[in-house]
Amino acid sequence: MTEMVHGAVPAHAGEPILPRWWRTVDRWSLSCAMLLFAIGLLLGLAASPPLAARNGFEPFHYVERQAIFGSLALIAMVVISMMPPSLVRRIAVIGFIVSFVALLFLPIFGTDFGKGATRWYSIGFGSIQPSEFLKPGFVVVAAWLIAASQDLQGPPGKRISLVLAIVICGLLAMQPDFGQAALICFSWAVMYFVAGAPFLLLSGIAVAVIGVGAVAYQHSDHFARRIDGFLAPDLDPTTQLGYAANAIREGGVFGVGVGEGQVKWSLPDAHTDFIIAVAAEEYGLVLVLLIIGLFATIVLRSLVRLMRERDPFVRLAGAGLACTFGIQAMINVSVAVRLLPAKGMTLPFVSYGGSSLLAAGITLGLLLAFTRSRPQGEIGDILLRKGR
Repeated sequence: MTEMVHGAVPAHAGEPILPRWWRTVDRWSLSCAMLLFAIGLLLGLAASPPLAARNGFEPFHYVERQAIFGSLALIAMVVISMMPPSLVRRIAVIGFIVSFVALLFLPIFGTDFGKGATRWYSIGFGSIQPSEFLKPGFVVVAAWLIAASQDLQGPPGKRISLVLAIVICGLLAMQPDFGQAALICFSWAVMYFVAGAPFLLLSGIAVAVIGVGAVAYQHSDHFARRIDGFLAPDLDPTTQLGYAANAIREGGVFGVGVGEGQVKWSLPDAHTDFIIAVAAEEYGLVLVLLIIGLFATIVLRSLVRLMRERDPFVRLAGAGLACTFGIQAMINVSVAVRLLPAKGMTLPFVSYGGSSLLAAGITLGLLLAFTRSRPQGEIGDILLRKGR
């Protein structure tokens, strides 16, 4: 009976946790995440000293902070990836509740640091951006609800998760943070699609999102300003997009050389939102393609491993996390090359930012936990038995 339910994959009784984790974790994705962090430190050495000089800090002040937060992120990633899905779900639910409450009180106690969007809590020595931690928690909670709705006599999880997504997007739009709101919508749509949503319904949701964007353009100066800048036929060379475009053009295939780039002296967000411009200018297209390849490897390997997973919750949560991680990277790179309007979105593991780094570590930890090989039957085993 046990084999009928869990398959015939052997379990190593009494095996220590570290060898078991190393045997079952996706080591390629783990290595790619560590390489991305190393590249982030390398680019931080180039991009952050000008900012440190302007703010009166030591030259490598931001690099040291990135190393500290990045190390904590990697530790969180490894620890979370060792947990079973049931424990991961409980922790993610708690984290989601805390982040959601923090998001609710952000308009009252938050700050915008002069950037025109109230997204952070100032804690003296740093800041916290609740939306960064809300994303992975929402994916897990929504996947749990959608998976539960597939059970006989299960709750209306799809409708509940949709309402939850709409509420969160509304709170994010109030900041305003339309980029993170778009990620929440995207992650929910991915999980709903994987769960078997009809294409017509998803098309209707896409039309509704476009309608909401049109309304936001009419009533939000912040949103309209970014859309107008993106659609303008001529690119102002003194804007962040102008500096980034020029840096990418100057870098060419192999870059201008380590430390020889000039964009870091002009771009105020060279170490965060536009870090890919620094990579393109100093190291050229070669490093940019390597970064894109590392993100693509994590996403594709995760999706391939999840295709063999038979637990609906694990499939949905893993697919949502993998696609959200990948689309955030794609948005960041697309903004730098002017394929999308400016979003204020970091490049996971590469950009500077405590909240961004820690959230990326948590997201990858959850994903690695869901894609681990476990002693259970794969979905192919179930289909094979049904065909007999």
